Amino acid sequence: MIRLFDTHEIRPIKELEGMWEFQPVNRVGEIPAEMNYRLPVPGCWESHPKFGTYQGIGLYRRTIRTERRTHLRLEFKGVSHTADVYFDGKKVAHHYNAYTAFEAIMVDVEPGEHEIRLYADNSFGEQSALHVENDYYTYGGPIRPIALEEIPDVHIERVAFFPEFKQGVWRGRWQAKVRNLAAEAREVELLLGLDGLNAIGETVRIDAQSSATVERTEAYEAAMPWNPEKPSLYTLRVQLRQNEDVFDDWIDRVGFRSVDTEGGELRVNGKAVLLKGVNRHEDHAIAGAAFSFPDLARDIELIADLGCNSVRTSHYPNDERFLDLCDEMGIFVWEENHARGLTEEQMRNPNFRKQSEAVTREMVEQHRNHPAIIIWAILNECASDTPYGRTVYESELSLIRSLDSTRPRSFATHHRNRDICLDLADIISFNLYPLWYTDEDPGELMRQARGWADELGGAGKPMIISEFGADAYYGFRSRDRVKGSEERQCDILEENLKAYLAADSPLSGVYIWQFSDCRVTEATGWLLSRGCTRNSKGLVDGYRRPKLAYDTVQAYFKAKTTEEKSTEKQRA
Repeated sequence: MIRLFDTHEIRPIKELEGMWEFQPVNRVGEIPAEMNYRLPVPGCWESHPKFGTYQGIGLYRRTIRTERRTHLRLEFKGVSHTADVYFDGKKVAHHYNAYTAFEAIMVDVEPGEHEIRLYADNSFGEQSALHVENDYYTYGGPIRPIALEEIPDVHIERVAFFPEFKQGVWRGRWQAKVRNLAAEAREVELLLGLDGLNAIGETVRIDAQSSATVERTEAYEAAMPWNPEKPSLYTLRVQLRQNEDVFDDWIDRVGFRSVDTEGGELRVNGKAVLLKGVNRHEDHAIAGAAFSFPDLARDIELIADLGCNSVRTSHYPNDERFLDLCDEMGIFVWEENHARGLTEEQMRNPNFRKQSEAVTREMVEQHRNHPAIIIWAILNECASDTPYGRTVYESELSLIRSLDSTRPRSFATHHRNRDICLDLADIISFNLYPLWYTDEDPGELMRQARGWADELGGAGKPMIISEFGADAYYGFRSRDRVKGSEERQCDILEENLKAYLAADSPLSGVYIWQFSDCRVTEATGWLLSRGCTRNSKGLVDGYRRPKLAYDTVQAYFKAKTTEEKSTEKQRA
């Protein structure tokens, strides 16, 4: 399953799911004498008994068949962490980062059988500035779906839709990018429409072997807003037509909703919201990072059952199928680019800035049509306490603003009163672990954090506690409630939630670290403190078995706030 809906009705598309030949190799481009294994795609090679800890390069290979001369587009939704693609022996794509999609286009492919070779690399080194030894695991392989499309000379490359609410009317700002592979300029008709609402047409001329972007703004007076209570979605359809014949299309889903931070509150459709959520890694004890759709659905069902109205995609862009589920269920999403805990020295890696900015750009361009995403974020716990770090934060937050001005931006910091980048963000977010890493009182620390924010450029901005939590090993029970027991995790989370969700709390949201236990890199240093090579702060374990704290959190998250009770009373 590529998405939760068909992305094309005119353009032929096929998912390349199945068993691919596999073999570890020493270098990209190497063709081994034998391919001794067959692995599932999507999948990560750690799920195979022989490759549970393999770090290096793995070659995936399969053949496809075409019935006519055509152009082909291969879309890889996520390959971890570096991918090199060969088609009939010719290199057609190179991409870094596991968590964003990329494409390979082959022009004038003749009928017959063709070979695809995918080299995936999950090793660490200077060539990888973002994937490093870390508090989560870098799996290897094509962890997300792969699609094969047939495309015409002129085809739709990408479509963005930005809803705006002005003077009591919903408007939609379109950005449609059309590409021309032909050796001569072409003129076509572009049709932009939302199912159930009005459609518009535009004639567009695209120069030879180039792209053209069409921008239009249209009023949609009959549009219903997307909100958690009723997440109304509209099917976006874009078509290319010539001489009354439709020859290419693009389908997505959008929702009408606005997000702002007026008055120091986080507001959706003009109404203040309190985010109650969890941080979620894409990690499963059996599937690794390669989630099946039932596994994704199970996660969102548990998150909703907890009483969450939001999820943070720590610390990278998530599978679009998961974002589709959030769109459907009205679950707010904080989505962030890929980086965690990088020092200034690591951020000075010569590959860092280009790799980090690339994933930021790809995240926004690929996911900005999801109405569930209400916050863009970057660079979790990186060097936002240094002058060099500030140049990076300023650059990437500006990049996001240039790509999407409709959502607030944030980053999660653990530098407390040493952070020098808070003035750059629209929302101030702190990662704090009172009663676990420190003995501080959660309420007093929260008020201190508000003071730091006000002093360091964040005055008048909403504030979120983006991480807090405690370890608990599933099944480890202790009457003495020692650290690491399920009972102690309950105590710590309860004390935090009691303070953060109090009526006089200055917060606009909380995110518990974390939804589920996850595998971490096996390494020396501080990672040796992770028992069983796991981060065990999950409310559920890697198999999704709830710990005692699941019920504790559920009780707090499902309790009615004073505002909710007041609203219900007014309705009655």
